[in-house]
Amino acid sequence: MSGSMNRVTLIGHLGADPEVRTTQSGKRVVSLSIATSEAWKDESGERRERTEWHRITIWNDGLGKLAEQYLTKGAKVLVEGKLSTRKWQDQQGTDRYTTEIVLSPYNGLLTFLDTRRNGNGSGGGRSAPDTTSATASSGDTGHDFDDIPY
Repeated sequence: MSGSMNRVTLIGHLGADPEVRTTQSGKRVVSLSIATSEAWKDESGERRERTEWHRITIWNDGLGKLAEQYLTKGAKVLVEGKLSTRKWQDQQGTDRYTTEIVLSPYNGLLTFLDTRRNGNGSGGGRSAPDTTSATASSGDTGHDFDDIPY
């Protein structure tokens, strides 16, 4: 196989409202925490469930603004992007690693799967549009992973 592909698609629920940050260079970054769950019955017939949490980082201004405006805790979304692991140091100078799904310009998809949320999240009366899809189309092609203030 001569080529390779790094593409991740997830459907899950937001664990918190979107978090918006600005890098030192002035770029807006929106972070989402999405939970996916799987359920099964163990050998004794008891129902078991496992939840995985995924960090989503949106480097696309258009998608970031949509997420900030319409998404709240509990919203069901589909995200598609690239899996990326970055290295950083904590306050003690210990190397740490964060794996996230990156939605960058020209390479990200965010689809709202909720139909009319009636203020079920912490965002009060805001509601997401009916099954709305947005794809990355911003002209900003770079992102500074070392520039994230977290």
